[in-house]
Amino acid sequence: MWKKMANEGVDLTVFITMAIIFIVITLLLGWYGHKNTQDNDSYLLGRKKTNSVIIALSYGATFLSASAVIGFGGQAAVHGTTLMWLCFLNMSVGLIVAFIVFGRPTRRLGKKLGALTFADLLGKIYKSRGIRLFTALLIIIMMPIYCAAVLKGGVNSLAVITGLDYNVMLLILSVIVAVYVVYGGVIAVMYNDAFQAVIMFVGMVVIFIVTMYSVGLDGFQQLTDLKVSGALEQTGVLPGANGWTMFAELGSDEWLTVVTTFLLGVGIGALTQPQLVVRFMSAKDEKTLNRSMIIGSIFIFVIVGAAYTCGTLCNLYFYNEYGVNAVTYVTNGVDFIIPTFIVEVFRNITFGDVFVSLFLVSLICASISTISGLMHTIGVARGYDLYESYKERKHKEELKKSSLWYSRVFTVIMMILVVIYCYLMPSDIIAKATSVFMGITAAALLPTYIYGLYAKNPIKKAAHISIVTGTLTYLFWALFINAGTSIFLPICNLITGQKVLFIGSSVSFVDALVVALPVSILAMVISVLYYRAKSTTETEPVAEAQA
Repeated sequence: MWKKMANEGVDLTVFITMAIIFIVITLLLGWYGHKNTQDNDSYLLGRKKTNSVIIALSYGATFLSASAVIGFGGQAAVHGTTLMWLCFLNMSVGLIVAFIVFGRPTRRLGKKLGALTFADLLGKIYKSRGIRLFTALLIIIMMPIYCAAVLKGGVNSLAVITGLDYNVMLLILSVIVAVYVVYGGVIAVMYNDAFQAVIMFVGMVVIFIVTMYSVGLDGFQQLTDLKVSGALEQTGVLPGANGWTMFAELGSDEWLTVVTTFLLGVGIGALTQPQLVVRFMSAKDEKTLNRSMIIGSIFIFVIVGAAYTCGTLCNLYFYNEYGVNAVTYVTNGVDFIIPTFIVEVFRNITFGDVFVSLFLVSLICASISTISGLMHTIGVARGYDLYESYKERKHKEELKKSSLWYSRVFTVIMMILVVIYCYLMPSDIIAKATSVFMGITAAALLPTYIYGLYAKNPIKKAAHISIVTGTLTYLFWALFINAGTSIFLPICNLITGQKVLFIGSSVSFVDALVVALPVSILAMVISVLYYRAKSTTETEPVAEAQA
């Protein structure tokens, strides 16, 4: 079916023209970033006076990648409006809480301590090279998986819809990202993010309007009626699903998967994203962050809300046209549902090929904006955090020059690795990879991050215990218990001969974050209380002697 559909509704002349204009502007912004990147500080944090609009759009575009539009949009087609709660969490937790609770103290402490990266910030708060090294290594090991999933999802959709060669598309997007990240640094990344965010915003607004026009304003009620009457069945879900417009049965396999993996895994995990924390540290002042939060809220609400709404309602469109739901009609996998729907719904609309091309460019933007932020973060984790940690402080001036060179070289190397990952990763991986990366960073670092921001004298040993406990718990649960994440590294299958330890049990649908984060928090609280009590006990004899 897909081979037959390739190029239908897609005018390659229009698309290629729009893509060339986009690439030219992207590279010009990369040149602008390079021109204004004079040293290591500007490569890592820009000029530390970025305005509110750039921060908001960069934060939103980096936060919401192809995983939101394609990956989670496709999941909405399967699971329904339940994922709209993720839209609420993206706004309330991923943006408002992030900016108010984390953004202000992060910017303030970052400036006070002279921190240039997330790993650098945590290391300086706790005066711990170990914490800085661990954070950098976590980024280097785990972030490329997330980056590859985003790149793979975007390129797959582009190649299939346009009929262009997958390898060529993958090479072009990878080279574009590598060029402006390597030479332009965070300035090029953030300005390109803002430019790409505008395209994403316009594209998703158009798609939302056309979707509502095609299915009607009462689309959700129509879906409910079709499910109740038995005319349209919900397929591809786990036991406990109640249709596209109803929440799954409490505690069911479907409920556990949607709530613990998609809602909590991504909703909470967004708080410890290194590529987003840097946006806080680049702000001019707190007023800039406040304005950014308002602009970002509007952007995220429109992008995510439109993606999840269209994802759910595409079932109604496919039923009206072909008598089946989205999962049945699109046999290539969940990640292809949204691209298929876009081509179909714009086919009979005037200037439909222009709108499809706009969607494709929006898709490029969604992928590149996130990948660029991720690659910049990966590059500086190795080139700056790891490199500086092993050098003497007395060579600080020379270090900054060589660190910048190392960051650029390592970014290129990791970009090559990400491309290799794209060929090794399975299909329908975008949403899962997003959840895994956000989950493990939250389990390992969230208690340490928030404790470090608000404690006057944070205890280093307590942070070490929390990080180790959270990381080990997450990895054990993800690799041996959870059926959805054990596919990334089949260690359980190699050791025990089965995919997970408790096959057939509902516990295999519980996301690792839901278990690991409470354990990490508990480890932090107990450790803090213990070391404070120990410190008090040790100082008491001294106090008595003085008395």
